[in-house]
Amino acid sequence: MNIFDFITQDEIDDLPDDDPQAAFIMFVRIAQRRLGDRTAQIDDESQGGWRLLEDARYGFVNVVVAAAKKYEIEPFISLEIPKLGRFDDQFHRQFRADLDHYITQLLLDNSSRAKRDSVSISSDLKAEIRSYLHHLREAVDRADLSEAKRSILLRKLAEFEAELEKKRLNMVALTTFAITILSAPGGIWATAELAPRLVTNILRLVGEAKEADDASRRIQSAMPPKAITGPRREDSDQYRTSADGSRYTSDLDDDIPF
Repeated sequence: MNIFDFITQDEIDDLPDDDPQAAFIMFVRIAQRRLGDRTAQIDDESQGGWRLLEDARYGFVNVVVAAAKKYEIEPFISLEIPKLGRFDDQFHRQFRADLDHYITQLLLDNSSRAKRDSVSISSDLKAEIRSYLHHLREAVDRADLSEAKRSILLRKLAEFEAELEKKRLNMVALTTFAITILSAPGGIWATAELAPRLVTNILRLVGEAKEADDASRRIQSAMPPKAITGPRREDSDQYRTSADGSRYTSDLDDDIPF
């Protein structure tokens, strides 16, 4: 199996550009699903089927390590993949187990980072923000706009209102919404200062909620974040350098340079 058997070009284009960990997690999730779909169709009782199974598994390891190198995800960026003739089920099973171990830590770390970039909004605060959005929508309807521009502003209002339905409000969504509304020329509004005032009120409410949210998180988490580590104690020194300068590992069988 090659790269496009595991992920399509459209799926590659949809991977986040600004978050290597999130992109790697998404890549692995898609590739794992494709590997499962492929191997479920293979009859591994026959010799030909077993070879297809090994080829699929080897392809999975190959593309995941390549993705790790692109996104600089350790320890897989340092992993030397054995040649196909030396690849076996033991290597694959250990690779999948270690991959799950690190992906779990990356997912939890991403969850913590997502909370830092978002804010919890109470029901009362959501209702107040929706009232401002209602007045903004009325202002857009009355504004001297082309239908194309009006459609864009109404869509941004709807997208931001949908963000309010989530458990936590993403601060990037708030910023995008505010920039879109405030970038509209003041002359298009029936009352020039109305839209900026409504947006400012929303920013103030969310800003106060974010300040309280961050203060609560600081109280709950005074300890510094822990580093992502390997599944075994010796993994901290897993990769060594031989006399000829090549990299190898000592935690598996010598025939398998993991």
